Amino acid sequence: MSQTISIRTPSQHAPSSGNKAAMITGGAAIALAILFNVPFSTLASIYQYPDILRRPAGEALDLFASGGPVLILTWYAFAIAALALAPMALALSITPERLKSAPALSIGAALFGALAGVMQAIGLLRWVFAIPAVAAAHADPMASEAARYQAERTFDLLNAWGGVAIGEHLGQLLTVLFVLLLSIIQWREQDRITAAAGFGTAAAIAIGTGEGLAMVLGGNGDLFSLATIIGFMGLTLWLILTGANLIRNSKASASAA
Repeated sequence: MSQTISIRTPSQHAPSSGNKAAMITGGAAIALAILFNVPFSTLASIYQYPDILRRPAGEALDLFASGGPVLILTWYAFAIAALALAPMALALSITPERLKSAPALSIGAALFGALAGVMQAIGLLRWVFAIPAVAAAHADPMASEAARYQAERTFDLLNAWGGVAIGEHLGQLLTVLFVLLLSIIQWREQDRITAAAGFGTAAAIAIGTGEGLAMVLGGNGDLFSLATIIGFMGLTLWLILTGANLIRNSKASASAA
């Protein structure tokens, strides 16, 4: 009796390295979308963020001082989650296929996404390395009224520069450009649902960048703030759709192979 021995090569039963990388990137995009919301939700619970920023500086400082190390570490986690957008933008944008089909869009998306993550992290890190000392000075029972007033003005300036100018305005504008360029690539790749979610996200965040400017000019920033919230909810959805699409396409390619 003769026996036929079938030998399978690795390519016949395992996904290629490209498919593996795409699946890992897709899973990381979904994880980032979820994990970014964990410190945000925690801050909303223990520090009444972001509403606390619209209250008197003294109230925000005293509440911060009472939060202790847990609050500081939560802000640190929030900053790291924002910084994680930088490598994620590179992984999503710089792929052999996208560099070949749309090099300018791919490189532009990677650059803007990386800068967006860095800018937003810088803005958030003020809560870790600058605000604690200001809050402690304000909460000191031996502090004079002049010292407390100075702490409040310092808090306002740190928020205006580190928060509004760097983190929110520049960070959000760069996020808009990243999402917009990558969504254009997705549209050209026939991933129309994900691309449409990206276009809506970019539009909402772009509108939200007007909040700081409106307040400087003496206007009301509430509608802009609402647009920002909607935009970052859209960013969560867009990242999940992007990750899910990468995983689905990778599995389809592996099955076809």
